[in-house]
Amino acid sequence: MLFNIGDLVTRKSHNNDVVFEILKIEDRVVYLKGKDIRLYADSDIEDLVIVTEDVDHTDDDSITRMKEKIMLDRSEYFYLPGKVLHIDGDDEYLERCMKFYNDLKIMAFGVKIREQDVAYEVVDYLNKYKPNILVITGHDAMYGRDGEKTYKNSDNFIKAIQEARKYEENQERLIIIAGACQSNYEELIKSGANFASSPKRVNIHALDPAIVASSVALSDRSAPIDLLDIIERTKYKEEGVGGIITNGTMYKGYPR
Repeated sequence: MLFNIGDLVTRKSHNNDVVFEILKIEDRVVYLKGKDIRLYADSDIEDLVIVTEDVDHTDDDSITRMKEKIMLDRSEYFYLPGKVLHIDGDDEYLERCMKFYNDLKIMAFGVKIREQDVAYEVVDYLNKYKPNILVITGHDAMYGRDGEKTYKNSDNFIKAIQEARKYEENQERLIIIAGACQSNYEELIKSGANFASSPKRVNIHALDPAIVASSVALSDRSAPIDLLDIIERTKYKEEGVGGIITNGTMYKGYPR
């Protein structure tokens, strides 16, 4: 079968579980990027199957569920959701997340920064945008060597969280959401993240960081967030994302 850059494919050896886009083909090796999952991979060309129809309704379904959950009384009150700074190592996923924020009328600023550079630039953008919520995401992966686990970008995320906590150490004043597929969840939380991936080292959806950030942005700052409800909104739930209870970031005012 003839494959081309941009084709959507799955891998037979992985039970066709993830849809990928072909980025590059070299000899018999094909380099892949998850269409909806924050994952890079490579594959032997013989292992691939063309996807003729791929429909992922996560974006629309998540927006609908969130709007139904919020049910803001626009007739009497006005609302000021928390402000989001979303730093992403992938420009396509960033664009998708920014559309998600926009559809929910959340003020969000998106910046594309390579994972290895985030720690050196994050404070500059915190000073520039002064957000209530910071998202640090992109791509990650876990590797096993002689019983030891290593990670592609978790250390970069950890360093970025530590720098952000030098800027604001209070986890109520700056809520940090960090990690990507298979990230070192425990260490991200220990470093100061309010939410992180991935408790069971599973892959996460491209929108999961934005779903969590939006949920916090639209939660009342005078009351603790519903932690279990927020995690339930993500693609793989408690296997993919975990966190700590904090207050929300949205002001509610009267009269409208």
